[in-house]
Amino acid sequence: MLALFFSFHNASLFLVLYLVCGLSDVLDGYVARKTKTQSELGARLDSMADLILFTVITLSIILWMGNEVRIFLPWIIIIVLIRCTNLAIAAYKYRSFAILHTWGNKLAGFLLFITPLFILYRQSVILWFVCFVAILSAAEESIIHLTSPRLNLNRRSIFKE
Repeated sequence: MLALFFSFHNASLFLVLYLVCGLSDVLDGYVARKTKTQSELGARLDSMADLILFTVITLSIILWMGNEVRIFLPWIIIIVLIRCTNLAIAAYKYRSFAILHTWGNKLAGFLLFITPLFILYRQSVILWFVCFVAILSAAEESIIHLTSPRLNLNRRSIFKE
């Protein structure tokens, strides 16, 4: 996964590594559910892998776009601050760092995942939509952490347990 960051200037290599990482991320959860081998540890490891992948994606996008990314930096900073606050709330409330697998977080993750494919072809307009969805999903996670009596990593939304 970290090899992605070092391959961002070679579009073909980046694309191959990127798609392999994305496919393995999708397949690990699918296989775990189908074989009934999912666990809380697996969910936490998946969240950590997602966090690393999304950090690499974000840094790669910033490097690719150069000065063009400046308009998005305030939004990226707000998203990161909300996400860090969510981790702090979960750590305090549940005595554990946690990233929820909500539909909103999954949508934000998917949109962020496809963003480099658009950026490679100079279509940065998708970043507005990604930022919007990411802020909404981060806010939703905040509401869930603040209102839930117990930690449920697989909670789907604020409307569905």
